[in-house]
Amino acid sequence: MFNSKRFFIFISRGQFPNTFSASPASDCKIKESICYFGNYEWLILEKKNNKALLLAKDVVALKPYNTTVDSVTWETSTLRAWLNNRFLNEFTSQEQAKIVLTTNVNPDNPSYGTAGGNNTIDLIFLLSIPEARRYFSDRWARTAQYDDSELAWWLRSPGDRDNDAALVDPDGDVDVNGLDVNYDDYGVRPALWLNL
Repeated sequence: MFNSKRFFIFISRGQFPNTFSASPASDCKIKESICYFGNYEWLILEKKNNKALLLAKDVVALKPYNTTVDSVTWETSTLRAWLNNRFLNEFTSQEQAKIVLTTNVNPDNPSYGTAGGNNTIDLIFLLSIPEARRYFSDRWARTAQYDDSELAWWLRSPGDRDNDAALVDPDGDVDVNGLDVNYDDYGVRPALWLNL
């Protein structure tokens, strides 16, 4: 479980918000509960069987969950397509080879029963409502920044309707009601399993 009371080292930022200038090596560089992989800082949420579940320490981009307000699940969302294509291509081929293909269960919304859809196989994904609750010791540990301000970030779970997606609000609370999927000023905080 990630503990918000841990200290993080300061690094110089790269060209984009919440990125840093990486070394040419493609291995995960671990310092405390942080992994430096690609051009991003990642929180290590779990380790097992020589793999680590990583979550971007902060928001990496502002994107809608889906470009249109339609009935949508994680499987059919435009954000899933963006993460597993354009964002994935930010990594070198050596780095991509270390990312584990993951079967994600997409549970229904626990409060409203909105269908989560089919299981998906992803290289890069978002956390679900249960994962966002399980991996953090408190709401403050769930907060994420973009351009030095706390920002809400999408979860892959549905909200209270099939055209809403759940999220974590700027205060770190899990919002199971969610918001319209086409809002484009909410954050993307990718997750992935990495071979160590």
